[in-house]
Amino acid sequence: MSKLVVYQYPPCSTCRKAVKWLEAQGHQLDLRNIKENPPGPAELTEMVDLSGLELKKFFNTSGEVYKELGLKDKLASMAREEQIKLLVSNGMLIKRPLVTDGKSVTVGFKEEAYEQAWNN
Repeated sequence: MSKLVVYQYPPCSTCRKAVKWLEAQGHQLDLRNIKENPPGPAELTEMVDLSGLELKKFFNTSGEVYKELGLKDKLASMAREEQIKLLVSNGMLIKRPLVTDGKSVTVGFKEEAYEQAWNN
């Protein structure tokens, strides 16, 4: 099985479920604490491009930091570079877990999406 980089927050129950699922499939995991060690701007930009998702899907919209900063109303008017800079400035703004093998990327944990992306 492939080696996956998993940006996760250890206390997060969704992250724990995702890690457990990936390990059960036999993947080797490089676990990174998204709060202490978020991806850099170039790495995050590459992951966004690889994912094929809109950049706003990478925001943890249910998180406290997102709400405190009032980003719901601000994101639409921000340039892509500004949004990337904001995401990497605080890992808690990034929807987690963020999983990549350098070719594919998943954001969050939905078992069906993981089956498609990581069951090869």
